[in-house]
Amino acid sequence: MRFIQGDQEQFKAIFDAYWKRLFSYAYKIYKEEAICEDIVQEVFIQLWERTNDTEILNLESYLFRAVKYGVANRIRDLKVTEDVAQALETSTDSSLPDVVLESQEAEHKIMLLIEQLPPKCKQIFKMSRFDHKDNTTIAKELDLSIRTVETQISKALKHFKKHYPGYGVVVGCMLNYV
Repeated sequence: MRFIQGDQEQFKAIFDAYWKRLFSYAYKIYKEEAICEDIVQEVFIQLWERTNDTEILNLESYLFRAVKYGVANRIRDLKVTEDVAQALETSTDSSLPDVVLESQEAEHKIMLLIEQLPPKCKQIFKMSRFDHKDNTTIAKELDLSIRTVETQISKALKHFKKHYPGYGVVVGCMLNYV
């Protein structure tokens, strides 16, 4: 299927037909409304921008796959960067004792939640978030498929969301989830 560049009516019809379904699909995986809206919007923006470049044989499959990869990219981007970790370590301004205390309490709770994970899940999560290894490296080192690594990381993140109210704010800061 090819769009005619700039055919707004055709694009609007596709947007109207798929937006809710794509959002629901993203939300089932990620559970953060604003992020899911952004992911779906980005998919439609890319679709609009690539109308002359891309031949799409199955539009529905293409859209759902694009949303799936968008969600996967957001999950992958949760990794703690060295800059963020270093900023958290050095942010002990004595004029903000409550913030420091809350940060320490949150870190303690996160570590407890990590310890509750099944052994393989815990190992993969630590390699990903604390050792800053990508999924491919983890898969090779543990002799697993990349999909298994992705599934285990997703399982850990769902565990946090389930057992830590306010996950998106507190845990997010610590795991570079913004």
